[in-house]
Amino acid sequence: MENQKNPINEIIINVIIPVLVLNKAGKYLGENGQTYALIIALAIPAIYMIQDFMKSKKFNPISILGFISILLTGGIAYLKLEGFWFAVKEAAIPGLIGIVVFISAFTKKPLMKLLFNESIMKMDLIEDKLVERNTKSKFNEHIKKSTIFFSFSFFFSAILNYLLAIRIFTPIDITLSEVTRTEILNTQIADMTWQGYVVIMLPSLVIMAALMWYLFKGIKEFTGLTMNDVIKEKK
Repeated sequence: MENQKNPINEIIINVIIPVLVLNKAGKYLGENGQTYALIIALAIPAIYMIQDFMKSKKFNPISILGFISILLTGGIAYLKLEGFWFAVKEAAIPGLIGIVVFISAFTKKPLMKLLFNESIMKMDLIEDKLVERNTKSKFNEHIKKSTIFFSFSFFFSAILNYLLAIRIFTPIDITLSEVTRTEILNTQIADMTWQGYVVIMLPSLVIMAALMWYLFKGIKEFTGLTMNDVIKEKK
């Protein structure tokens, strides 16, 4: 049985430690301390992703997206871009995911169909019931709608990300010293890191819970089976 990742550890490594480094470490790292703090804070989740890959021998899609986000954040900071560009970056990643999910709804493999596999659900039982009730086409249409609704959750997240980033990444006075400007930018990145998890994750969890309810409501309607009937028990 595969080791389950501890969500508390994930939050500590990807959120809490980088925020603390950005906010506190710079003053202890010498003349260019704020720049070093930014590099360290961005490197921590990147190293975690690499270690996770070395252990599991496969990439976690969430880790890959996180790594891309880190690269973009570091690149924007390195180029000394501010405000608007950070907001665009924060909105772009969930927005692009939403587009991919939305397009998948109109293919033979809607993304929500990935939930229907032998390791999670009793697919033979579901298929038998769909054939028995002659509801397979209606069920496929339900999966399509579920996928479209799922894509909307990413678009909603993109909007929230953008609005939050616009509020946090305010213009930095160009007359300030380079050290001070980097310190302010680090604080902004830290605020976006933890506030993004709170402000965006909580609504997203509510949306996902509603989506799962809708998905299993369709399963019951088109197969007559309950969630307990179709979910495989963990051995």
